[in-house]
Amino acid sequence: MAAPYVEPPTAADSSLPPVPVPPVPEPSLPQPETASNPQPGASDRSANALVITLAEASRQFDGTGADPERNCWMAVHQHLHGVLPSEYDIREIDEDLYLAVLAYRRSENAGSESDLNGSAPLS
Repeated sequence: MAAPYVEPPTAADSSLPPVPVPPVPEPSLPQPETASNPQPGASDRSANALVITLAEASRQFDGTGADPERNCWMAVHQHLHGVLPSEYDIREIDEDLYLAVLAYRRSENAGSESDLNGSAPLS
């Protein structure tokens, strides 16, 4: 047995109050950097701290091969994906982060070599 068809009430017949529609907020635009409105540099500091941390973490792989490119790539891969890369791992990494870590490690190596030898490293 089918239920009888009942027409839905119209707006004039409805005893329910209208549902208020919340206003749609306008998107906030970034404020230009001025002397009175400096942008916080916390993200820059945290990015630098991450680069330094990953450069130091890349040194843990020096025991298996002192190849800074490989070791920095492994450290960045582990940071982004949570695991070390496998032999056939083709997951991408953030190239800018990798290059920053590698540049920091190379600059750190250049400073330590000159300190150890007492002269500038050979190019």
